[in-house]
Amino acid sequence: MPSVCFYFQVHQPYRIRPFSFFESSPSADYFDESANRSIMKKVAEKCYLPTNQLLLELIHRFEGRFRISYSITGVALEQMQRYAPEVLDSFQQLVRTGCVELLGETYYHSLAGVYHRPEFLEQIKLHRDLLNELFGVSPTVFRNTELIYNDAIGEIIQDLGYKAIIAEGADDILDWRSPNFLHHLPGGSLKLLLKNYRLSDDIAFRFGDRGWKSYPLRSETFAEWIHRGSGNAEVVNLFMDYETFGEHQWDSTGIFDFLRHLPEQILAKGDWDFATPTEVADRYPARGALPVERLTSWADEKRDLTAWNGNEIQERALREVYEIHEEILRRGDRELLDISRRLQTSDHFYYMCTKWAADGDVHAYFSPYDSPYDAFIYYMNVLRHLRARLGLQGEAEHHI
Repeated sequence: MPSVCFYFQVHQPYRIRPFSFFESSPSADYFDESANRSIMKKVAEKCYLPTNQLLLELIHRFEGRFRISYSITGVALEQMQRYAPEVLDSFQQLVRTGCVELLGETYYHSLAGVYHRPEFLEQIKLHRDLLNELFGVSPTVFRNTELIYNDAIGEIIQDLGYKAIIAEGADDILDWRSPNFLHHLPGGSLKLLLKNYRLSDDIAFRFGDRGWKSYPLRSETFAEWIHRGSGNAEVVNLFMDYETFGEHQWDSTGIFDFLRHLPEQILAKGDWDFATPTEVADRYPARGALPVERLTSWADEKRDLTAWNGNEIQERALREVYEIHEEILRRGDRELLDISRRLQTSDHFYYMCTKWAADGDVHAYFSPYDSPYDAFIYYMNVLRHLRARLGLQGEAEHHI
């Protein structure tokens, strides 16, 4: 029986406020609380609350046959607690159904898996502890920030005891293989669930595009595309941002009606069902080893890391924040440690991306700043201020 595996990323960063080079307050607040609050409340109203309610209704309607999964970052959960506790309540209600799986990840949605292994391990532990505290669960499947993955990361996750990891089904990595079967880490047992990016992106990116040949996309049509895998697929992994529903694809596009009717259309073909990542990993065998030597992600056309480290300003910001983090770790200052970890959130570097064309349009959509250079300047001004608080020399000379 082939399965559809739905996975949603839920994340909101702590955005940096326009921070001046001339800021002199010794205890300056680096983050834009007003913006963070208003964005959380806006997304809660447009996406989290209505989508959670709809999915809860679908779980009850189909008596548990409709099953989904989330990864919810620690920084998103913190902001739910602070600004929108009703959203956290609604996620807890979903988890209590037994039809919703929560995945492990980095608490701060960071790039530590690439740049700082000890920090990577610590953030995974912090996130696991938070899931246990808020939901009473311990994750068994891992999802790294932005699906960033290679064999080295897979080895770390396997050593931590996870049974599977979800990753991008990049064409150059798969080669002749299909993302609709499980694979495993070479020389190991960790299973890989790979995103079917074509079908996922039909919902996440193309759904509301009036110029798309398949617009408007109906649930019957999409289910037919899924069912074409019968006999040549064991699982179709549909991975996307949760904000797809109501925020990226507005209610007026018909996205909620599409989601409302999709489970019925999928289940209409009796040999198909829905399964969570752990259920998929337990049910289906890995069909072979899949070497992933380069770092992959689910971002942009190349599915690489250039969305976060593809230019000189991004590289400099990454280098300096981890240098400062090392010093803060040595000093053991808990307040500054939380600040340095918030500054590691991948979004800050994403806002500095200078790609243009189609990829650049996506980056500009998500950024709260007028330009990548503004994002860089404010970020480096914060790092300079942190250096001053630590009494370090060599502050970056960036100002507005």
